[in-house]
Amino acid sequence: MRSDAVTKGTKSAPHRSLFNALGFTKEEMERPLIGIVSSQNDIVPGHMNLDKIVEAVKIGVAMAGGTPIVFPAIAVCDGIAMGHLGMKYSLVTRDLIADSTEAMAMAHAFDGLVMVPNCDKNVPGLLMAAARVNIPTIVVSGGPMLAGRVDGCKTSLSSMFEAVGAYNAGKITEEKLEEFENKVCPTCGSCSGMYTANSMNCLTEVLGMGLKGNGTIPAVYSERIKLAKHAGMKIMELIEKDIRPRDIMTEDAFKNALTMDMALGCSTNSMLHLPAIAHEAGVELNIDIANEISNKTPNLCHLAPAGHTYMEDLNEAGGIYAVMNEINKLGLLNTDLITCTGKTVAENIKACYNKNPEVIRPVENPYSSTGGIAVLKGNLAPDTCVVKRSAVVPEMLKHEGPARVFDCEEDALEAINSGKIVDGDVVVIRYEGPKGGPGMREMLNPTSAIMGRGLGSTVALITDGRFSGASRGASIGHVSPEAAVGGNIALVEEGDIIQIDIMANTINFLVSDEELERRRANWKPRQPKVTTGYLARYAALVTSGNKGAILEVPKL
Repeated sequence: MRSDAVTKGTKSAPHRSLFNALGFTKEEMERPLIGIVSSQNDIVPGHMNLDKIVEAVKIGVAMAGGTPIVFPAIAVCDGIAMGHLGMKYSLVTRDLIADSTEAMAMAHAFDGLVMVPNCDKNVPGLLMAAARVNIPTIVVSGGPMLAGRVDGCKTSLSSMFEAVGAYNAGKITEEKLEEFENKVCPTCGSCSGMYTANSMNCLTEVLGMGLKGNGTIPAVYSERIKLAKHAGMKIMELIEKDIRPRDIMTEDAFKNALTMDMALGCSTNSMLHLPAIAHEAGVELNIDIANEISNKTPNLCHLAPAGHTYMEDLNEAGGIYAVMNEINKLGLLNTDLITCTGKTVAENIKACYNKNPEVIRPVENPYSSTGGIAVLKGNLAPDTCVVKRSAVVPEMLKHEGPARVFDCEEDALEAINSGKIVDGDVVVIRYEGPKGGPGMREMLNPTSAIMGRGLGSTVALITDGRFSGASRGASIGHVSPEAAVGGNIALVEEGDIIQIDIMANTINFLVSDEELERRRANWKPRQPKVTTGYLARYAALVTSGNKGAILEVPKL
C-alpha cells in the first residue's frame, strides 16, 4: 500500500510516533489510510451540512476496514461572492483547491480518497486533483437544496436575482422582494436548479466518479447520509481492485459527459470545467466537438432556470441514470466503461427508467432535437464562446442589434437598471476575462436585471467573463480570446451591429476586415485592475488560448 511509506518498517518509526500523537492505534495504522477531503464550512449553504456527510463517510470507511482521516478543502459561495470584488476570486479557487488537495494527498501517502464537495468550483477542483494524483478516489457531494415557494410556485436563487431586477424596474413591491428573500433558499444544499454546482455533481455521476444519486438526492434527505456511507465502503473496493480515476475518466467518459451535458441542459461553466478536468486526466478535450455532439443529442430536461422543474423533481423522476438510459436509446453513450461502482455504465443504468416524462422528456418528444449548449464562432469570437441554448427563448435564437459597450460589469448594470438599454440592444461587457478581470467574474446580476425588466426576449448580452448557471436568456459568454489579450471583443465600438445566430453557431459584428485591422493597430493594452495579492499573481500567469476560455496556470 502507498501508506506503507509512513506506517511500515523501522524507517517509518518517526512517522508512527506522529500517528501515535494523533491517537491512532496500531490496528488503525495497519489498515489502508483513506483521506477524506472535507469542504465543510459555515459560509456556503451547500457546505454547511458536509460535516454530516463526512461523518457518514467515516463510518462507511471504518465498516469496510479502512482508517478514515479528514483534511479540508476551501470553497466559495458564488451567490454571496456575486456582484462585487469577491467574484474575482471564485474561479481561481478551482486551481487552489486542486493544488492544495494534491499537496495533502501526496504528502501523507494516502491509499485512497473520498472527496466531499458540493458547490461551483469545489467539485471541478477536486476532480482535477483526483485525476492528477490518480489514486483510488470516489466523490460524494452534499446534495441540492430543495426549491423554495412563492405564491404557490417553486422558486430558486435565479428567481431571487430576477426579483431584484423586477423591483428596480418598479414591477414588484419591496414587500414582495422581501418575501422572495425569505423563501427562495429554504434549506442547506447547492442551489436547487441546474446551475453550475448541480451540473458538475450530475456530470460527476456521468463520468463514473460518483455513485447513483450523487447529483440529485436532496441535501436534507436521509438517503444522502446512506449514500455517503456507501461511498465510504466503496472506496475500499476500489483500492482492492486498484481502480483509479484515470481508469474511469477516459476520453470516452468525457464524451459521455458532454453528451449528457447536452441532454440535461447544464451550465455553460461545464465548458470550462470538463476540459480542465480532462487535461489533468491526460485527455485533451477540445470543446469544438461540443457542437458535433450537440447536433445529435436531444435536450430532454429543462430544469431551472430554463424551466420550472428542479433537482428534487429530477431525483424523483429517476435521476441521472434514468436520463442516461433514456438518451442511450439512441446509442449515444459508450456503456462499456468502468465506473466507481466497480461496474460498467451499462450495468449501472440498465434498471433505471424514466418515471416522469414531464421532467425527463422521452427521446421521441424532446424539448429540442439538439443539445442544451452551443459553441459559437465568428469574428467577434474567433476561438469560441458558449451559450446555454436551452435557456434562450425561440425569438432570440437569431438576433441582430447595436452594440452597447461597457468595460466592466458595474457600468453595464447601471445602464440596465436606469433604463438606458432598450429592445434590440446587444450589451457587450468586456475586460472581465481570466486575465482582464482578473478572475473571470460571472455576470448574473446584469442578466438577471435584463430578465427582471422584461427584456429577456429582446436584448442579448455578450461577455468575455462568465455566466452563472442561473443565467438565462440570450447570454453569450466565455468569449475567447478575451479583451485583455487583444481579442476582437476589445475592438467592438458603440453602435456596431452584432449578428447572433445560435442555431448556425455564429456570432459576428459587421465591420470590414480593413476597419478591424485599423482598430487592432490602435488598440492599447489596459492597465491591470488588480496589482497586488493572489489575483495579480494569477493574472500574470493565466493564459487564454485556442481551447476557449480554459484556465491554464503554468507550474512554477
